[in-house]
Formats: sequence, C-alpha cells, structure tokens
Amino acid sequence: MYGYKYILFGIILSSSIICAQFSKKGIFTFGAITGNDVPKLWSKYQSSISYIPTISFKKNVSNQSLLDFEWSYQLQGNYSGDSLYKTIQKPYRFWTRYSSEKLEARLGLQKIIFGPTQILRPLSWFDSFDIKNPTNETNGVEALRLKWFSSNNNTFWSWLIKNDLDTISYGGRYEFLSPLGEVGLTIHSDPKNSYQIIGQTDIPIDKAHNRMAIDYRYDGIIGFWNESTLIQSKTLIESKKTQVILSTFGADYTLPILNGVLIMAETMYASNKNNDQNKIKYYSAFMASLPISITHSTMYVSQLDWAEEKTYHYLRWSSTFNNYSLNCIFSLNPKRNQYKVSENMLPKSIAGFGTNIQFMFIYHH
Repeated sequence: MYGYKYILFGIILSSSIICAQFSKKGIFTFGAITGNDVPKLWSKYQSSISYIPTISFKKNVSNQSLLDFEWSYQLQGNYSGDSLYKTIQKPYRFWTRYSSEKLEARLGLQKIIFGPTQILRPLSWFDSFDIKNPTNETNGVEALRLKWFSSNNNTFWSWLIKNDLDTISYGGRYEFLSPLGEVGLTIHSDPKNSYQIIGQTDIPIDKAHNRMAIDYRYDGIIGFWNESTLIQSKTLIESKKTQVILSTFGADYTLPILNGVLIMAETMYASNKNNDQNKIKYYSAFMASLPISITHSTMYVSQLDWAEEKTYHYLRWSSTFNNYSLNCIFSLNPKRNQYKVSENMLPKSIAGFGTNIQFMFIYHH
C-alpha cells in the first residue's frame, strides 16, 4: 500500500507545493513512573521519551474545495532504569485529503474514530484512544475513507482498510441528527482469518467476520448514550461460530459546584459465544472531572471488572500552559499475581499493575 501512496503523494505535493500553505508542528513527551509491583529483574523506575514531528500542506482548489496533506512520524524510547528496552520508530500519520462542502475523501495512514462512549467503547474498532492518556494519541489505520454530507442532519461514511496481512476490510456508517438525539448505524466486514483482539476489550476472534452496530446520544438536562455491537464469524458450521455482543449505556451530568463538576458513568455488557460456550461479563466505569482554573484541572476515573473482581483507580492533576502541560498521576490497579496467567505473559511495564505514581511532561510546538 505504501508504494502507490508514495507515488500519489509525490504527484500531489509536486502540483500543490507552489502557492500552498505549509505548516509544521510537533509534540514532545517525557514520562516517568514508579510503582510497587515491578517485574522480576527490572528496575522500579521506568521512563519514556517520545517525539512526533508533523508537517502539512494545504491548498484551496476552489472557493469551496480544499486539498491537504499530513505526515508525522513517531520516535519513542522506553527505559527501565537507565536501560533501553523498547524503541518505536514508525509513521504516525501519512495521508492526503480532498474536501468540499459535500464530500471528504482521505487516503493513507489516518485516524478513524466514532461513537459517543468515553471509556467502555464497543465501537473502538480502528483506534486506541484512552481518555486517561493526557497526549490523546491513538493508532491509525491504512485506509481510504469517504464522508458525504448530504444535508446538515445526514452523514454517510465508507472505508476500505488494509491490515497487516494485506487483506482489505470494508464498511460504512450512517449518522443522522433529529430532535430526539444523534443516531449512528455502522457495518464492517473483515475477511482476515487470523487472531485479533476486538477493539480495546480482551475478547479475541480468529475468523473472518462481520460487525454491525447502532449508537445513540441525547443531550438534555443530562447526557445519555448507548453503543451496541454484534460481531459474528462467517463460518457456516454452527458449533464453530463466534458471536460477540457488546453493549454500553452511559450518562453524564455537570453538578453546579465550584466551576462545575462533570460526572459520568458507563456500564458494559459483554457476551462471547464460541464453540457452544457463552462467557458473559459486566464492566462499569465512573469519571469525575473538575476545572480548578484556566490552568489547572483534575480528573478521577474508576473502573470495575465484575466477573474478575478487579478494580482500577486513576487520579490526575493537570496544569496546562500555552505550549506545554504538566501531569501528575496516581493509579491503583490489581497486582500481577491477581491475573490468571503466568507473569511472563504480562507486559513488563510498571503502568497498570499495583500502585503507581507517574509524571508526564508534554510540549507542543
């Protein structure tokens, strides 16, 4: 896929660089963490350094149409003590886009994200967004995505996505707005017969499958939303068919206290039927956030896995200035020995296990 993208981007850049608007930016992140549940033979101090430079071009094709391009690259090193144990060097975004009043077409490595849920996200099909991550970074996918705005109340999506096995999955989405709320209908078909994890759950599927979803959001005195998905393998043998149902209900409300305390709660039902076995789990999440001032804010997130009886607590204080932010994070998580797998199978990161204290510096230029 990269071969024809290079050719395409070369043609676009060579034809657009004259009189085009050029911009560059970047995000530098430094993080340090310590905790009380450290992998054997590893340091109790871990850190990471990341830099994502971005360049973009933009050119007006006409009064109502625009051609733009974006490229960014992720460089990251993860350290245990003073030892480098992991590096990341890969494209982060690499796309070109044509947009007009009614149409948007984007080709390349890009972010595709939709759905109203905040934490327990059945529609996290193509992204890795985590509300607890101060950088708001998310993985991208190699895709051709089209959006057609038929009216102020109706939007149609369609996409072709290339995966790591060079197979093409495809799907679409319809969104419409009414006085009763916003509704989305989504379908996706994946022909890949290989192991993959569905979204940000721990539910695997190893067969070609179809995905269908409906989501709804209403904003009134309180905000209310639902995301529900059905994922079903394409095999004709009933006993070997995989069927996954994920459904999240959520609501939020701003309490008139101080500068306004936003509280939010979500609950997810997860059913995984595979080889005549049906595993059902329930998850819940609660979030409260408070802006202290223009500069300072705090956020608390609590998550509960009812079946495994595991709880996760996260508290963050953020101070945001013109070009940078400082984030102090405290988290309380299950320890490694509470998981029903060998410790060697668990990530070596301190984050997510036991009690953690973390500091993160984020600089934008």
